Amino acid sequence: MNRYGPIALADAVFAVHLAVIAFNVFGLVAIPLGAWRGWRFVRIVWWRALHLGFLIVVAVQAVAGRACFLTLWWSDLLASAGQATQTEPLIQRWIVRLIYWPLPLWVFTALYVAVLVYAALLWWLVPPDIGRRSDKGR
Repeated sequence: MNRYGPIALADAVFAVHLAVIAFNVFGLVAIPLGAWRGWRFVRIVWWRALHLGFLIVVAVQAVAGRACFLTLWWSDLLASAGQATQTEPLIQRWIVRLIYWPLPLWVFTALYVAVLVYAALLWWLVPPDIGRRSDKGR
């Protein structure tokens, strides 16, 4: 495989990672705001379960002392392509600096566990509609 294959795959992994982060952050804000504003989608069970599930995966990886598997995969793909940080487009460098902070792993572990506790509290404070099909328009 030429060096552009791993770069394209690394870009795809990066995009997925960015989407997961955006989904998680969006949920942390949208759930309490949506409960206050009466937005019905914040009580849809599958959406809430997916949100909480993603956050559980992140927190478990951090407690286990591992970086996110998407981060590791992205890094390995870039390394296999011999990609240097300086050759990335400006917007990609900016986003990389935004989501990949040079902090010790214990900081991320504490942050991810705190976010998971917050999301679990949201499940209790803004419970999803388990007893009825909230995605049917009732």
